[in-house]
Amino acid sequence: MIYFDNAATTCVSKTALDAMMPALTENYGNPSSLHLLGQTSNQALDEARQTVAKCLGAQPNEIYFTSGGSEADNWAITQMALQGQKKGKNHLITTTFEHHAVLHTMKRLEKNGFEVTYLDVHEDGVVRPEDLEAAIRPETALVTIMYANNEIGTIQPVEELAKVCHDHKVLFHTDAVQAVGHLPIDVKAQGIDMLSLSGHKFHGPKGVGALYCRRGVRLTNFIEGGAQERNRRAGTENLPGICGMAAALQEACDNMEENNARVSAMRDKLIAGITPIPCTRINGSLEHRLPGNVNASFEGIEGESLLLRLDLAGICASSGSACTSGSLDPSHVLLAIGTPVEVAHGSLRLSLDEVNTMEEVDYCLEQLPKIVELLRSMSPVWEQMQKEGRC
Repeated sequence: MIYFDNAATTCVSKTALDAMMPALTENYGNPSSLHLLGQTSNQALDEARQTVAKCLGAQPNEIYFTSGGSEADNWAITQMALQGQKKGKNHLITTTFEHHAVLHTMKRLEKNGFEVTYLDVHEDGVVRPEDLEAAIRPETALVTIMYANNEIGTIQPVEELAKVCHDHKVLFHTDAVQAVGHLPIDVKAQGIDMLSLSGHKFHGPKGVGALYCRRGVRLTNFIEGGAQERNRRAGTENLPGICGMAAALQEACDNMEENNARVSAMRDKLIAGITPIPCTRINGSLEHRLPGNVNASFEGIEGESLLLRLDLAGICASSGSACTSGSLDPSHVLLAIGTPVEVAHGSLRLSLDEVNTMEEVDYCLEQLPKIVELLRSMSPVWEQMQKEGRC
């Protein structure tokens, strides 16, 4: 089986698993306990926090562990919005192609009296700093724009966007779930006030993530109860998950340059092999793109049929975000960049990382054109397009 769905989740690396085992079998004490076993666990927790902070260019006391990226997004956006509201600031800014963890949080806030501006991301899937500049108002409390898109892989000019925010004394949050572990990040140098990440996107375990919150930004409680995470997030910490995530992140950062060179070469070969298929488009900027992302639309066919045929051929892929896999609606990301609905329905996302090989890419390029041709031969939509000379 060939796994080309690494944007959805990754396998747990041996490095991460090895880091988790002591917390599961030996250092299993509650980090809040005062006895020796508890304090040994607390030391492991502190070391993991230091590791995550170092990989982001942050300080350990700016890292708060969460259950994943969605929780971190919800926490950052909701708390900053409510704090802004107390100061008479009830305006928020985001984009039209954010992850639903952000978009659904914004919709909930709109129901509670907030006004939200959704920035256009243009055909290339990249936000323009000048568009953000034009949207900011005196009553803007927060701007949240993802670092890299989870479906089409486009990378945003985060440093420029953060500067625009700071010029207007507005906080800047970024959902960096797809970027952390794959792109070099320095939150201080880039001017990022808050950042969300999730361990399972870079070979850590599922169910654990983190929120970076710059010192000086007042973060209020999100989960009430105990005094964990410096009294900001109650609940006994998921120590095995945290240790595994920290080890996976360190490994990803240590090998990032080498991994990205390999993965980019595989991505480029896939794109070069897919592009000649008639009536096919690659979605999003080719220049500002994650190393392992290929997103293509094939006119005249349905993405679900394509995925099923690829699965039968031994290739795991997706048509977009795993969080919306049960929906029959076309991708909101593809619609946001101006893709026609009928074209968006025939989309395919292939997401690679360093565990993949060129041989797997070759096999995919051998199978994919044949599958597209087969599906089109059975498609009345494709037949009509042929009669009308549209392809």
